[in-house]
Amino acid sequence: MKITLDWLRDHLDGEFTVADVVATLNRIGHEVEGVENPAEKLAGFRVAKVLTAEKHPQADKLQVLTVDTGDGGAPLTVVCGAPNARAGLIGVLGLPGAIVPANGMELKVAAVRGIESNGMMCSTRELELGDDHDGIIELPADAPVGTPFADYSGAGDPVVDISITPNRQDCMGVRGIARDLAAAGLGTLKPLEVPTIAGEGAPATEIRTDDVEACPAFFGRTISGVTNGTAPEWMRRRLEAVGQRSISALVDISNYVMFDLGRPSHIYDRAKLSGALVARRAKQGETVTALNGKEYTLTDTMTVIADDREVHDIAGIMGGEHSGCSETTTDVLIEIAYFTPERIALTGQALGLSSDARSRFERGVDPAFLDDATAIVTQHILTICGGTPSAVTRAGTPPAEVKTVDYDPALSATLGGIAIAPERQKEILAALGFSVIEQGSRWQVAVPSWRRDVDGAPDLVEEVTRITGFDAIASVPLPRSDGVAKPTATAEQLIERRLRRAAAAAGFDEAVTWSFISESDAAPFGGGIWSLANPISEDLKVMRPSLLPGLLAAAQRNQNRGADSIRLFEIGRRYLAGAEHPTLAMLMAGDKRARGWQAGKATPFDAFDAKAAALALLEAAGAPADRLQVMEGVSTGNIWHPGQSATLRLGPKAVLAEFGALHPALTRAFDVDGPVMAVQIFFDAIPAKRASGPARAAFAPPALQSVRRDFAFLAPAGLTAAELVRAIRGADKASIVDARLFDRFAGPGVPEGQVSLAVEVELQPQEKSFTDAELKAIADKIVAAAAKAGATLRG
Repeated sequence: MKITLDWLRDHLDGEFTVADVVATLNRIGHEVEGVENPAEKLAGFRVAKVLTAEKHPQADKLQVLTVDTGDGGAPLTVVCGAPNARAGLIGVLGLPGAIVPANGMELKVAAVRGIESNGMMCSTRELELGDDHDGIIELPADAPVGTPFADYSGAGDPVVDISITPNRQDCMGVRGIARDLAAAGLGTLKPLEVPTIAGEGAPATEIRTDDVEACPAFFGRTISGVTNGTAPEWMRRRLEAVGQRSISALVDISNYVMFDLGRPSHIYDRAKLSGALVARRAKQGETVTALNGKEYTLTDTMTVIADDREVHDIAGIMGGEHSGCSETTTDVLIEIAYFTPERIALTGQALGLSSDARSRFERGVDPAFLDDATAIVTQHILTICGGTPSAVTRAGTPPAEVKTVDYDPALSATLGGIAIAPERQKEILAALGFSVIEQGSRWQVAVPSWRRDVDGAPDLVEEVTRITGFDAIASVPLPRSDGVAKPTATAEQLIERRLRRAAAAAGFDEAVTWSFISESDAAPFGGGIWSLANPISEDLKVMRPSLLPGLLAAAQRNQNRGADSIRLFEIGRRYLAGAEHPTLAMLMAGDKRARGWQAGKATPFDAFDAKAAALALLEAAGAPADRLQVMEGVSTGNIWHPGQSATLRLGPKAVLAEFGALHPALTRAFDVDGPVMAVQIFFDAIPAKRASGPARAAFAPPALQSVRRDFAFLAPAGLTAAELVRAIRGADKASIVDARLFDRFAGPGVPEGQVSLAVEVELQPQEKSFTDAELKAIADKIVAAAAKAGATLRG
């Protein structure tokens, strides 16, 4: 939302600067995104008069001008190619050193075909004041020569760009901003002048609403005998300052009232209407060409404004191109309607169509302002375009019921943190348009019709505290007991903290992605169970069933920007049918090791890197990593590569993690160059530690040296090394402290269908060293445990 200082003074009486406005807006909750002074880009341009104009001796299309700059010095020589350049013309001269706004060129003294030129006579396009480039600007004969053009054109009016939060629909116009500033003590709000225009006879076009759910009120009147020329200069200047292109008087009037009072309206050319103008539901498949030149196909859930022949308006969003006003318009119909915000939002999202009108209607315009808005728009038309108005037709009833809130002024201290005197609170609420009736220690506060965001007492606390200033809230420490504070982190928070630190220590960068994704991104992961009925965007509609879509999108962005090695992790929640599940996801793409003279080509990540990362993080989280089983995956769909992925389980059902290579079809869908490795750790499945004391005794180094023995087994090819190692570890838990696979061989000397697995076993004596007999007994147990798993000692 943009406003200008001069425009603001129409509604706010007092002495203030743009710095005062900016500081006050930021203080009361309206973030100022920027301030622009158009006069700055017009520095170096001044009103000048052409004294003589002679043909250039070396060019047929150029003229040599002598120009009076009004500074009392000698006239300047300027070479100009504009066809309208002539003696006596008063225009705009850019002096040497000035920067042309349209192209950023710095003007310099330079020879043009042998004649020195000391500046440039400018067109409106070169100064970004319009699209005209056929000739230089022609100013009135009484324009003061020598005056800086910024002062003459009124371009010195600063423009303030304000970020309006979605709940403050009342501040979508200059008057709403002025009201808040006045309540904060910056000036006094001027009364709004609403003319009384009775009109003559009934409107020449019937008006009605057949969709009272979406359009409960439809007001309008006709005006005959108008002249649609150019809007006044002051109106055009203000609209252009806030980013609106001036089109014609009638269109500019509608836009001006919208930005001035936050009240959209529409003005139809009556000659282009056939029969009654009706607010109704669209017919399925009906089409309309909007003012942006695009054709839209409508559904029967959308509301339109139509006559007996065709649709003229996507209600509350954008008018149709064929019923707009032109220079030949003589009879018009004014539409001032109230549209239900929810219907406007859903229609705009379905059509992918945004407009200034939609941004106001979907927030909620003032339902009690229809009559006044009709009168104000009518007065502007009569003043600028002339004509004879009819009486007003009022179809339907706007939802303008008065809302009352029970309020205790003591809440400003207990809920808002600022003790504000009741009288001051009453002043603030009255300045914002609220009415207060005191009933003992409690108040009944009537909410103004333009504040649909106020529903209860906490909303009133917000109003009085923000106007007072949130910076007035004192910093008060929370109460705490003496001594060392007790730990407050939950077991889940502690696990999350350890996982985050371990992932970062392993060289992974943390990503924070949206909890909402698109339906197409959720589809490969089984689809989203939970979807938003009114999403901010179709790309943020589904609550994610996995963290991998967000990491894949992040990897794609990084690859597009030239990243060769990507290591990302994220801790967040998956949203499944039963509940939310805390999860850590990791993703590895690109080069694990860059190319170099030692290894040659770059080395990509593989599934074993994913497994190693999963085991390391599970161990950091306190999971029994040495007892986990590697088993087949559980995910449905084409998420994981079928031959390069698995799960880590504690028993056959408790899945703690899944890891491996992502399916190539999935990485292609997200436009990520593969192969891509990933891990998902479900840390809500990690078993909790015992509550009664430590799970194991404090570590004490063994007094005796450990003994290592190697065993080679012949095992079926289907027996995994992990199963064999697990069986060996369980052969003698008192003596065996570790077992690891150090060799795997299949080929000559090994029977077909079998594989040779070599395992190193570490034995730790306790009270005394092992005897040969004890070592043989342990070895026999190891061989027996391996045989039970399906392996035999290799001869």
